[in-house]
Amino acid sequence: MAPILLTKSTTFIIGPVAELIGYIMNGIFYILGRIGLPNIGLAIIIMTILIYMCMLPLTIRQQKFSKLQRKMQPEINKIQKKYKGRTDNASVAAQQEEIKQVYEKYGVSATGSCVQLLIQMPILLALYRVFYNVPAYLPLVKDAFFPLVDNLYKLDPAGKILIEQDAEGKYIFSGISMFAKRFTNQAFTDGDVTYIKNTFIDVLNKFQTADWTKLGEKVSSLSEDITATATRLNQYNNFLGINIAESPSTIMSRGGIMIVIALIIPFLAAFTQWLNVKLMPQATTDSNDQTASTMKTMNIMMPAMSAVFCFSLPSGMGLYWIIGAVVRIVQQIFINKHIDKMNIDEMIEKNAEKAKAKAEKRREKAQEASEASGSSRSDAGATRRVGSNRNNRLITKLSPAEESRIEEMNQSRKGRKYKKDSLSYNADMVRRFNEGDSQDS
Repeated sequence: MAPILLTKSTTFIIGPVAELIGYIMNGIFYILGRIGLPNIGLAIIIMTILIYMCMLPLTIRQQKFSKLQRKMQPEINKIQKKYKGRTDNASVAAQQEEIKQVYEKYGVSATGSCVQLLIQMPILLALYRVFYNVPAYLPLVKDAFFPLVDNLYKLDPAGKILIEQDAEGKYIFSGISMFAKRFTNQAFTDGDVTYIKNTFIDVLNKFQTADWTKLGEKVSSLSEDITATATRLNQYNNFLGINIAESPSTIMSRGGIMIVIALIIPFLAAFTQWLNVKLMPQATTDSNDQTASTMKTMNIMMPAMSAVFCFSLPSGMGLYWIIGAVVRIVQQIFINKHIDKMNIDEMIEKNAEKAKAKAEKRREKAQEASEASGSSRSDAGATRRVGSNRNNRLITKLSPAEESRIEEMNQSRKGRKYKKDSLSYNADMVRRFNEGDSQDS
């Protein structure tokens, strides 16, 4: 089996996005290291600010959409009331068409508010993969596990120390259960050095303070390497007393003051999300509107869900959410001031003119297509008429004398009478039909 680079995600879209985020974070982490501040928490903060600054044009566009939506919502409500209770296909299609015209009138897209969410979701899922296994994406952090991993491999290539169990059959080191199958993988048992060392790194990356102490007691000959690695990783991962590689639920299990520290991240994540929602322009909708009711519920539930997720995910995810919300709040304040100064009616008028121009272009294109189609049918009809008249095809290839002779023959045929239903009668009928002579014989 080919060697793998730790446990990177190979999921469609998520994998490449995680690679890109890891590349950016590694660059930021390198710069922080050069100035004496090699900290993953700081790298997350800087990267989050960069991400949301890059998304600023989309944020402004979304806020303009929200502002315009407040203007157009009464018209949409009026259309919805007009077709209320009418579920036939014609009514549904008519309602959709009228609502579409309202959106075109105001120059906005019905999916305008979804674009930012569609961009954020892959980033969020990719960040989870990066924070879940930082050494896989940040080579500088991976280097912190050496020379400990090299020496541990020489001492115990089978990793028996790491998967040791107590009398009750439980692993003595935390986090081993999620990697237990890796120790029985064919690549591991076949002695794939890269695979084995990467497995060791994955396991050691989940170590807590107590685990490092236990490992030092088990392998006293590597105590210096263990202490150096633990100290270096603590410098990288510790942000304001919180290990960003650990989840708040794990931190909380230690008891004491750590319970309070562990709850800070979920609380701040929920609060900043709620504040961000409050600052966003809200569409004015009917109090009885089901959509409005759903949105109000979502505005309450989303911050609460953020707290729940942050409690069980690595603290780095919570830090990303908090910083992201803070950045959006600052952006929101300035964007709101900017939009408040804008003349919304003038903006609507310009958008209406653009929509009118687009509609005119569509009509012109449709008319051109219709004319082209009609011309094609006319040409095709002319071709069929020429093609169906054998004499006309021959005339273009005959000399004047031959044309005169054929014309005399045609004139002589016109006066002849044929027995009805005979072969000659039918042939003469076909000839007269091709020549456009509808007179009965």
